[in-house]
Amino acid sequence: MSTESSTSAVRTAEFAVSGMTCASCVMRVEKVLKRVPGVESVAVNLATEKATVHASAAVSDDQLVAAVVKAGYEAAVVVPEAAAAEAAGVDRELIAVLASALITLPLLAPMFGLELDPWLQLTLASVVQFGFGARFYVGGYRAVRAFAGNMDLLVALGTSAAWGLSVYQMLAHGGMGAHLFFEASAVVITLVRFGKWLETRARRQTSAAIRALNALRPATARVRDRDDPARERDVPLADVRIGDIVIVRPGERVPVDGIVRAGRTHIDESLITGESLPVAKEAGARTTGGSVNGEGAIEIETTAIGTETTLARIIRLVESAQADKAPIQRLVDRVAAVFVPAILAIALVTLAGWLWHGAGVETALLDAVAVLVIACPCALGLATPTAIMSGTGVAARQGILIKDAQALEQAHAIAIVAFDKTGTLTVGRPTLVEFEVSPGHVREEALGLAAAVQRLSEHPLAKAVVAAALDDPDAPRFEASAARAVAGRGVEATVNERRIGIGSGRWVDELGANVPPSLMERAQALEARGNTVSWLIEQTQERHEVLALLAFGDTVKPTARTAIERLAAMGVQSALITGDNAGSAHAVARALGIPAERVFAQTLPDDKARVVAQLRASAKGIVAMAGDGINDAPALAAADVGIAMASGTDVAMEAAGITLMRGDPALVADAIDISRRTYRKIQQNLFWAFVYNLIGIPLAAFGLLDPMFAGAAMAFSSVSVVTNALLLRSWRAQAGAVDEARAGKPITRPA
Repeated sequence: MSTESSTSAVRTAEFAVSGMTCASCVMRVEKVLKRVPGVESVAVNLATEKATVHASAAVSDDQLVAAVVKAGYEAAVVVPEAAAAEAAGVDRELIAVLASALITLPLLAPMFGLELDPWLQLTLASVVQFGFGARFYVGGYRAVRAFAGNMDLLVALGTSAAWGLSVYQMLAHGGMGAHLFFEASAVVITLVRFGKWLETRARRQTSAAIRALNALRPATARVRDRDDPARERDVPLADVRIGDIVIVRPGERVPVDGIVRAGRTHIDESLITGESLPVAKEAGARTTGGSVNGEGAIEIETTAIGTETTLARIIRLVESAQADKAPIQRLVDRVAAVFVPAILAIALVTLAGWLWHGAGVETALLDAVAVLVIACPCALGLATPTAIMSGTGVAARQGILIKDAQALEQAHAIAIVAFDKTGTLTVGRPTLVEFEVSPGHVREEALGLAAAVQRLSEHPLAKAVVAAALDDPDAPRFEASAARAVAGRGVEATVNERRIGIGSGRWVDELGANVPPSLMERAQALEARGNTVSWLIEQTQERHEVLALLAFGDTVKPTARTAIERLAAMGVQSALITGDNAGSAHAVARALGIPAERVFAQTLPDDKARVVAQLRASAKGIVAMAGDGINDAPALAAADVGIAMASGTDVAMEAAGITLMRGDPALVADAIDISRRTYRKIQQNLFWAFVYNLIGIPLAAFGLLDPMFAGAAMAFSSVSVVTNALLLRSWRAQAGAVDEARAGKPITRPA
C-alpha cells in the first residue's frame, strides 16, 4: 500500500518483509532502508512483519524492495490478499512442524535405552537438518552476506555443530556404540519451528482488531438510480459516489458515511464507537459506514467514500499505531545491535574454556551449541510490538483510537488532564436562556440581527441564537454579508448596511463599547450562575454601541463527574481551560469537583496552548489536553498527549494523539488505563526476554543446560511474551454507555 500526500512531497509506503526472525533482523532492515537516498524515516515491526517507510515521492517502491532484498530478506508491497496468504502460511508451517516432529521422534529412542541403527539416525537427522532446517541456513547465509547476525545464524551454527559432531563420532567409532547427538540437532530445529508457528499464530490474534474492522465493510450497496429515482440497484461499494442515495433495510450493515434523508431507525454503532446502546437516527442525522441498521428502513445521502470514510480512517489510525515503534523500543534496538556478535563470542569462549579444562570436544561443543540455541533473540524483538498491537487493537474496539505508539507509551505517565469545557465536559448544545436589549432598542429586531450574523456560523452558540429566532414568530429574518470571524473574540457581518457583531466581553472592552449599567449588572449575575454571556454590538462611524445581552446555558455531560472522580482515583489531576467567562467556568468546575486554582477562563486559542505549556513546566509528569473544537487544536498539539473527541472537529482529531470515538469524557480515564496496562505488558515482556537470556546463557555455558532443553526454553520464551501480550485482549472500557436522550443535571437555569 502506498500513499502520497497532496500537500507534501513525502509519501508513505508499506511493505511486507519476510525472513525476519529477531530484533537483529529488524535493525538490519531499518538500516538498509534508511541508506536509500530520499528516505526520511523507517519503522520495521517484527510482530506484523511490515516496514513503513516515509520517503520523498522520487523514491520508488522498486528501490525500497531492492534494498531489502539485497540485505537478505524478501519484500513486497502490501496487498489486501496478504491476510489470506498469511493464514495459509500458518497452516503450511504447522504441517512442516508436525512432519519434522514425526521424523524426529525415532531419534529419541536411544534416550530410553533402545537401539537405533546409526545410519538410520543419520538419515532421519539429515532430513530434519537440511530439509526442515533449510530456512535457517538460508537466513544465516543472508545475514553473513550482509555482515550481520540473526537468530537463523545462531540456530544454523548450533545445530550444524551437533550434527557434524555426531557424524564424526559415528565414523570414528565405527557406527554402533558411538555417542551420537543427532536427536539434539533435530529436536532443536523442530522446537524452534514449533515456536515460530506459535508466534505466527499468536500474531494473527494480535491483529484481529484490524481484520474485524475490515470485515465491517459490506461488499455492495443498494443505490437509487441516478437517472431513474424510482429504480434501485445493487452496486459494488467502490462504485458508490458522493451524493448517491443509499437505501439500507432493517438488519443490514450501513455501507457508507452519510446523512439520513428519509426514515427513522436505531443504529448499532458499537463496533465503531464502543457505544453499547443503539443510537436513534432520523432525517438530518449522520451515519457511519460499518454500523448496523435496526428496525427501520432509511435513505442515506452519501457524504464520504473510500479512504475518506470514518471506518477507513479508523483502520489507518490503528494500522499506523500498530506499525509504529514505541520510545522504549530504542533500548531493545541498542541491545539487538550487539546481541548476536556477543552471543557468538560467548559461545567461542565456552568452547575454548571447556577444551582448556580438558572436558573433551563433545562436552565443549554441546555446551557451546546450547549457548547459541538458547540465546536466539526472538522474545526480545517481539516484546514491544506484540503488546502495542494488542493494546491498540482492544482500545479501538472500545472506541479509543491511538494514533501512534509514542502517544500510547506517554499516556501511562499522565499526571494532569486539562479539559476544554463546551462539548467536552458539557453537552455542547447550549440554549439561549436570556436575550435582553439596551434601552431604546426593540427586542425582536435585535434578535433578528443576531440570528442573521450567526446563521453563517456552525458554532453551538450560533445555532442556539438561530434556533431562538426561529421560535419567535415576531423576529424578522435578515440576510447578512461580508462576514468575518475575529479569532477568540467573535464574528461580525453586514446586515441591512449595518455593521453588526456578536462577541465576548473581552471584545467589548477592546472596542471600548459602552455597556448600559443595567445590562452590566445583569451580565455579572448571569455569569455568576454559570451562564455564558455574549454581546450584540453595532459599529457606527463614531463608536461601538451595545444593542443586547445574550446569555447561554449548557448542561454537564452525565459521565463528566464520574470521569473526574476516576482520574482522581488514578492519581491524575484535572484542570479546566475554556474561552468562556470565569463564572461559567467555575460553575462547571464546582459541579465536577475541579479545584478553583486549576480553572483557566477567558482563554484565547493561543492562550490555551500557553496554559498547557505552563502546566507542563510545573507538572511532575505528562500533561494531556482533552478537547473537541478548532480552538482546542493549538492546545492539543502543545500537550504531551492530545485527546480529541470524535464528536468534534477534524482539526482537533488531526492535532491529537488519541481520539475518543464517542463524546464520553469517562473514556479519558479508560485511555490512560489501557496505556498503563500496555506499558506494563511491555515492561513484563522485556523483563522476561532479558531474564531468559541472563539465566539461560550462563547455565548453558557452564554445562547445566542440554541443547534440547535450550531449544525448548528459547521457543517458550518467544511464546510466553506473545501470550502475555494477548492477555490485554480481555480488557474492557469502564466508561458506561450513555443514552443521548437522557439529559444531565443543568448547571444553569433560565432567568
